[in-house]
Amino acid sequence: MKYDWILFDADETLFHFDAFKGMQLMFARKGVDFTEQDFHQYQQVNKPLWVDYQNGDISAEQLKHIRFTHWAEQLETTTTELNSAFLTAMADICTLLPGAQELLDGLKGKAKLGIITNGFTELQDVRLAKTGMTDYFEHIVISEQVGIAKPDAGIFAHAMERMGHPSKEKVLMVGDNPHSDILGGLNFGFETCWLNTHQHPCPEGINAHYEVASLYELQTILLA
Repeated sequence: MKYDWILFDADETLFHFDAFKGMQLMFARKGVDFTEQDFHQYQQVNKPLWVDYQNGDISAEQLKHIRFTHWAEQLETTTTELNSAFLTAMADICTLLPGAQELLDGLKGKAKLGIITNGFTELQDVRLAKTGMTDYFEHIVISEQVGIAKPDAGIFAHAMERMGHPSKEKVLMVGDNPHSDILGGLNFGFETCWLNTHQHPCPEGINAHYEVASLYELQTILLA
């Protein structure tokens, strides 16, 4: 095995993250029919917030609050309550990506495994427990707890410290987001693997060490 450590992003790298389905479930539980049009309007607010969060311009708390302000007013509740209800719904519908279980089983005992995610704390532990993944990972590094989000070098440095400072070239960062996961990993000096499930064109100047269309493909590369 070439690597001592393999670090994974969480959403859309190990776990499906179907935000529309999660929102539908959350609102159905409140007796509200949440449409694709509603979701489109929500994403117009939500997506730029994630960019601001990754750029360090807003905090996790601000993101959670602003994205649900409109709905909190409509439903006469708080943004905190809605955020919590959303994360609960996301945990309830959570499933692993194809090949995730096989890949992690194959890697167990051959390399140490960790997660670095910009997702929220409230979702991570529940999801790992629900999918039976808790014992696979030595460290779960969550941007909300660290106070810094990928692609900032600070979150990778925090992970390195927790990992006991292994040699950077012995660490592989695997993720679906070319900016936060791949560019962040490359800038820090890690080797990287871009999980490009939907075959998007590669953004200019971001050259991952590997590009795979599935976790099965990554398994073949790592365990060859």
